[in-house]
Amino acid sequence: MTNRIVHGGGITAAARQYGGRPEDWLDLSTGINPNPVSLPEVPVSAWHRLPDQHLQERAREAARGYYRSGDVMPLPVPGTQSVIQLLPRLVPGGSIAVLSPTYGEYARAFTLAGLKVRQVSGIADLTADDGLVVVVNPNNPDGRMLSLDQLRDLHDRQHRQGGILLVDEAFGDVEPAASIAPYAGSMPGLIVFRSFGKFFGLAGLRLGFVIAEPSIMARFEDWLGPWAVSGPALSIAASLMERDTSGIRDRILQRHRGLETVLRQSHLHVAGGTALFTLVADDRAERIYTHLCRHHILVRKFDYAPHWLRFGLAPDEQADRRLAGALESDDFRSVRPKI
Repeated sequence: MTNRIVHGGGITAAARQYGGRPEDWLDLSTGINPNPVSLPEVPVSAWHRLPDQHLQERAREAARGYYRSGDVMPLPVPGTQSVIQLLPRLVPGGSIAVLSPTYGEYARAFTLAGLKVRQVSGIADLTADDGLVVVVNPNNPDGRMLSLDQLRDLHDRQHRQGGILLVDEAFGDVEPAASIAPYAGSMPGLIVFRSFGKFFGLAGLRLGFVIAEPSIMARFEDWLGPWAVSGPALSIAASLMERDTSGIRDRILQRHRGLETVLRQSHLHVAGGTALFTLVADDRAERIYTHLCRHHILVRKFDYAPHWLRFGLAPDEQADRRLAGALESDDFRSVRPKI
């Protein structure tokens, strides 16, 4: 069995190692909106009864408008992680190609299923034997983006070969014009995954959406079984996706600018990222990580790229100043890049 992948969000473990109460730490290790939206009112019936069909239909209709998916009614799922585990059942044959480095659970799920996985660095490395190609767009953790034209060409190639293209747009809410979801209805063999919790700051809701041709969504629905998504999650999602979300987007972009200002003023090299996180490349990454932990600030490090650190957004300007203070402190001199 392959080793479990270490993700962001390990505040409890970090506090045990470096001290302090978990609630007093500044968690910058995830790519989640640090300012969760206010929850809409949830009808008592959503808690009291099994998820009614009308809740499913309302959430799917709201998602269709939000993701601009045309005739395709997105399928709500209990977090996209749940359907990543099901992907091996869809493989039409051949190998699986994952544009890498990226979210590690894709390669792990296929490997655990005994399938051949190729982690490739670009489209030019794909072969005719790749029955399923996975693209995270924008990518986690480096923010790599394929254009719509590149995605269309890649889909056409896969379709001619009888293959599937999966595009994971978990971090795509801030740039809706770059999404391929609106074209899913006219592109057989295209699957789009969308995350709900990252943009809205409600990761604990465990909700995502699959956008694909009806036959593929029906297979996911059968595999997940009845009542896969809770009634409260469906109700909350419908209410939020029916609203104007431009204010959420503006606040995320404001927080992103605040983060990058701190990092650049601290002479850290910004190597990539998305609106919800920034990737730093530095040969002293491990020492910087430890230094920040000693100041009770958690960022994300990578075993496969020891010179990388991923910084999520801080919730406000005061938290920006806390990060800046740690990066400007006297005890940071031993790890600070030479200027």
